[in-house]
Amino acid sequence: MTETTIQPVGKEEAVAELTPFLDALRIPPVLRPGREEAREGIEIELSATWVRLHSQLPPTRVWTYGGHMPGPTIDVRRGRRLRVTWTNRLTGSYPVTAVEAVPVPGAPSPSDVPGRSGAEPLAAVAALPPWTVTHVHGARTGGGNDGWTENAVSPGDSQLAEYPNDHRAVAWWYHDHAMDITRWNVYTGLAGMYLIRDEEEDALRLPSGEQEIPLVIQDKNLDQDEDGRLTGRLLHKTVVVDHETDGRNVAAAFSGPFTLVNGVIWPHLDVTARWYRFRLLNASNARIFELRLVDEETGEPVRGAMWQIGTDGGLLPRPVPLDEPLSVAPAERMDLLVDFGRLRGRRLRLVNVAAGVPHPQVMQFRVGAEEEHDRFVLPDVISGSFQRITHETAPKHGHRLIAITPPGTAGGGHPGMWEMHPVEEGGDFTPAEGLIQLKGKDGTVRTYRRGAKAFDDALGFMVEHDAWEQWSFLNLGGPTHPMHIHLIDFQVLGRDLYPAGAGSSFDTVLGGTRAPLEYAGSAPVSGGDAGWKDTIQVPAGQMVNVIGRFHGAKGRFMYHCHLLEHEDMGMMRPFTVMPAEVMAFHHMSGGDHHDGHMH
Repeated sequence: MTETTIQPVGKEEAVAELTPFLDALRIPPVLRPGREEAREGIEIELSATWVRLHSQLPPTRVWTYGGHMPGPTIDVRRGRRLRVTWTNRLTGSYPVTAVEAVPVPGAPSPSDVPGRSGAEPLAAVAALPPWTVTHVHGARTGGGNDGWTENAVSPGDSQLAEYPNDHRAVAWWYHDHAMDITRWNVYTGLAGMYLIRDEEEDALRLPSGEQEIPLVIQDKNLDQDEDGRLTGRLLHKTVVVDHETDGRNVAAAFSGPFTLVNGVIWPHLDVTARWYRFRLLNASNARIFELRLVDEETGEPVRGAMWQIGTDGGLLPRPVPLDEPLSVAPAERMDLLVDFGRLRGRRLRLVNVAAGVPHPQVMQFRVGAEEEHDRFVLPDVISGSFQRITHETAPKHGHRLIAITPPGTAGGGHPGMWEMHPVEEGGDFTPAEGLIQLKGKDGTVRTYRRGAKAFDDALGFMVEHDAWEQWSFLNLGGPTHPMHIHLIDFQVLGRDLYPAGAGSSFDTVLGGTRAPLEYAGSAPVSGGDAGWKDTIQVPAGQMVNVIGRFHGAKGRFMYHCHLLEHEDMGMMRPFTVMPAEVMAFHHMSGGDHHDGHMH
């Protein structure tokens, strides 16, 4: 049966044959290459293997880095360059069954139900070859080492990459990024964590060793046999719905009923009554988690015990209390501290309280009853080197505008991503496809024209190396999109509100605005979003303004939505970073650098 509420201890029900919290959390192995080893390089093989996702399941065939799901945690020191040979040793048939399911009115969403729901497997997915390319998400490395999406390799070939690791202490992660099939390749198991350490982090004397644990969270679905029993085989089931304007079918991004942590479905972790550090990563295809720690016996939220000290780009300036649910979108990382010393002898659950989740359990913590001697004290300041950037303190910078369009725009079935360029003022405005007008906070009306909307359109964004730029992501309607920019960290300057959806002047049939979209105020920037980020949630009706410096590397990179189904279906675009002196000789105008103005 489905858990619809947080249940006290003893009242949980087995879901589709699986008992929650039966299996212990697995900890991925750690790779700590020494100075000489890092210089000479390490090899990580991609290989097929069998794992037990739950002790009540038969083994599941997956693709792995180094034979583990998730892959080994790479742990390096700041400034220690690491060379990695990612060698494709994958063999056998594709390990994912993919289907498209049509919802039945009044029934639960097919994505929340184990098995195929009567849908036939997609033969084209079953026939996919082992074609992969690894991207270290967050890494500041040259374009040739970034894992360009089309530079994937086949079995027997290797991808060679160098990572300078010249970055403050941080949690990155690595995953497959192959063009058009990222959603299935990552789903096979191709993901792992990548940690950088530095002296500022060392000085904090944070919980370490057995008290520092990665938590790689994913949601999955599993296939069933003809008798309804789970086979353990990975099932990627997307829900197909009718297009609301012209009847065309639209495939929604994937979500599944089973939550895995470190490759185990609903695990438990035995902890002692002391501080722990958790390096949390949402490696799901598309599910946004709203995580909360609750007492298992009472079902009440636990307050005063969990703190966030870091995010995608490193340590926060000060700890942020997590007494409210923590929102974590795909690709976001959260550096968390939990004081189990105040929770001795209790059983706790980490649960997903997002609306519509069929099975909220994520994992269980079993806290030891013995009192522990723990010298760690939560400091008032985490990163003294952190400097917050605001509109007032931002360095001189250029501006970009990216519009995210809802499904159905100009006859398109899926959400879109448009690069917008300013139009010179003057003359009357005639609504047309690809034109957007905005009335900003200062009351000025500005017009923008679409320059590109597909990955293979002409290059639009050329960035001068070392330049600061503000990128503004405007969501005109539809789901929340976690937007990721390769190469850089950025800070959130603000979240401006604009009308979206049915009450908006953006006409999806036309594919443009009929009248200016007017600024309607601002939303607060959360404590966690006030740090350095590389992935940011952009809800409908918000323009999220981020600023970052494009330095440390040059070449061709990408930005995209990190809902993997959206990325594969067109919400991804290239950009280049070049020396300004070279750009002056560029043979085509291509796209304007320091493009336009947005206040």
